[in-house]
Amino acid sequence: MNHSDRFINYQIRIEGFVRPARFDGFTVTNLPEGETLIRGIMDQSALHGVLNRIRDLGLVLLSVQSLPNEKGNSHE
Repeated sequence: MNHSDRFINYQIRIEGFVRPARFDGFTVTNLPEGETLIRGIMDQSALHGVLNRIRDLGLVLLSVQSLPNEKGNSHE
């Protein structure tokens, strides 16, 4: 399997609040401390698309993190 074919559960943290509609298809959570979490299972292409959208909207990227799947692994 090619690395670009893998689907990984990602959590992206950005500064400020965004409307969930800006990232349709992903779980968007506005946090009380003035940050937003975007979560979803993505391949590399989808991840880069989300990161490009963050850039295009002029948002500040705080972190990108892969999350464990149900088996406790961060990668399939």
